[in-house]
Amino acid sequence: MKYLLFIIIYSILWCISVLPFSVLYFLSNIVYFLVYKVIKYRVKTVRYNLALTFPHLSDIERKNIEKDFYQHLCDLFLEMIKTITISKEELDKRFVFKNVELIKAYEQKEKSIILMLPHYGNWEWVISLGKHLDFKGFGVYKALKNKYFDKLFRDIRSRFNAELVNTHQTAGVIRENQSKKLYGVYLFLSDQTPLLRENLHWEPFMGVEVPIHMGAEVLARKLNMNILYLKVDKVKRGHYEATFSEITDDIKNEPKYKPTRVFLDKVEAQIKEAPAYYFWTHKRWKHKDEKDHFKTK
Repeated sequence: MKYLLFIIIYSILWCISVLPFSVLYFLSNIVYFLVYKVIKYRVKTVRYNLALTFPHLSDIERKNIEKDFYQHLCDLFLEMIKTITISKEELDKRFVFKNVELIKAYEQKEKSIILMLPHYGNWEWVISLGKHLDFKGFGVYKALKNKYFDKLFRDIRSRFNAELVNTHQTAGVIRENQSKKLYGVYLFLSDQTPLLRENLHWEPFMGVEVPIHMGAEVLARKLNMNILYLKVDKVKRGHYEATFSEITDDIKNEPKYKPTRVFLDKVEAQIKEAPAYYFWTHKRWKHKDEKDHFKTK
């Protein structure tokens, strides 16, 4: 039954993916009306998040961000589907890396690289980075429960010289690669909410103290990896520019938590610059009042 459902859904997605971008964005406008105006998908969550993180803005200003966000969200959804069949040439035109020379310089240091980025802009199209690398590109992700969709997800990303690594296998994969002198660039989307447990680290994010994912920094320290940040800007509909910047190239001498703080500062600056392109439907701040129950020891 799961396989039959996969075949039906995949057939629909494939048909959508071959549509030209002009038709996709016309379709996105229809989806926007349905998702935002009719279904009202997570509208309460988005409004809560915006009110919490932008209390200085007026209701009208936050409402404008909200509308722009939902239009972007629907564009992003269609762009993700388009990834199934998009050509490398088309993707290169629509997702441009501005300063590839920085990551090339980091490759010369002969250390694997952690590339940290938030759920901002179109993070899915970062898979086109592979053609610019001498290192192997790896994306750290959480496996889908449906094995057929999980395979589809991995196959789509592997089209552009990127390989997906399950979060639970990441440390082992990196260790094995490094034992073989196989250096890699590992993409971590590190801005979302971790599962609540003891000994979590908490940091202010957009003015609110929340639990923080520490996996990227912990792995970098254990395996002596360098860390870069990737800032993805939406230039216009369907077009993005990505810029690299340094977080650390000397992890052994960095104070504990500093690389993670630098990452959060960069994410905050990006959100404040153009807030509509952040992933506001996620309940990022839902644990903000629970620190006392989960204190870091």
